[in-house]
Amino acid sequence: MKNDEFAFFNQQLAAMLRDGIPLEGALRRLCNEMRHGELRTELEQLEADLARGTPLPEAVRARKLPELYQRMLVVGALGNDLPGVLTLLADHYQRTQAIWVRLKGLMVYPAMVLVAAFLLSCFLAILSRKLTASIFGPSGVFLPDFVYIGPWIGPVVAGTLTVFLLVAVTTPLVRRALRWRVAAFREASLAQIASALALMLKSGVSLDNALALVVQMEQGTPAEKELIHWRQNLAAGQGKFSDLAAGGKVFPPQFVWTVGQSGEDLAAGFQNVSESCQANAAYRCDLLLYSALPCAVLGLGVLIIIQILPILMVLVRFMNALSGDGM
Repeated sequence: MKNDEFAFFNQQLAAMLRDGIPLEGALRRLCNEMRHGELRTELEQLEADLARGTPLPEAVRARKLPELYQRMLVVGALGNDLPGVLTLLADHYQRTQAIWVRLKGLMVYPAMVLVAAFLLSCFLAILSRKLTASIFGPSGVFLPDFVYIGPWIGPVVAGTLTVFLLVAVTTPLVRRALRWRVAAFREASLAQIASALALMLKSGVSLDNALALVVQMEQGTPAEKELIHWRQNLAAGQGKFSDLAAGGKVFPPQFVWTVGQSGEDLAAGFQNVSESCQANAAYRCDLLLYSALPCAVLGLGVLIIIQILPILMVLVRFMNALSGDGM
């Protein structure tokens, strides 16, 4: 489900609840205005369960909604401030959408360049092969091996990079690994974690419970171990955040220092870190995009030159043959 659509839905739902409309009725009205899709199906089933008298925690748990969203709905209902929690959730998903739109844009540009390079290199390779065969025959006697090998260097390189990019985008395991190794994605991940923690702490969730949920969200990533270590330090009596989060490698010192400077208001500290990391992610995305353009043009130019050289060699041999210099 799309974060921007989800954020708008929560804004509308919060406004209806503030106007005194019951949750079931608000869900029904909003679902009727939504397009058909996974989100609408899940929300319609949630409304049906609530209409049958199912308690909100049980009804939410049965739906395929984000884990953070499920927990926060229960927190809002128990704290009798569901509209306030929904507003915070809308802000969270809006910020998340802003980050990942930039990151997707970062992935689209190299993908387009790679596909274009692959198609162009395949065309040049086939053209070179046909030209060689038409002039010198299928055997191509006395021609250097580079005439046959060179045209296929481009398709092999471009094809390999394209396959790697597709695997990185479509494989969750690879995505999780790259997410914490590519600078722009790492900053976006830090911003998302900080935003989730700020959201929960603002809603009255204890730090330990908030960390427990984030640990679930980050299962299988390098951040999971450090978050578990934070919980262990917290349980051991470490009161200051700068102490319980010290010595980590995934969360940089600036992250820990900024949160620690907030004192007891950790929600504000995490919010500040989220905004800072989001700005850093946007900057790194722009930097990569601006640097990727000349690099992509240079790389594409090198591939074209490598593929054109065999064609030129064939033409030179042919011109020499016509002039009587021999093959």
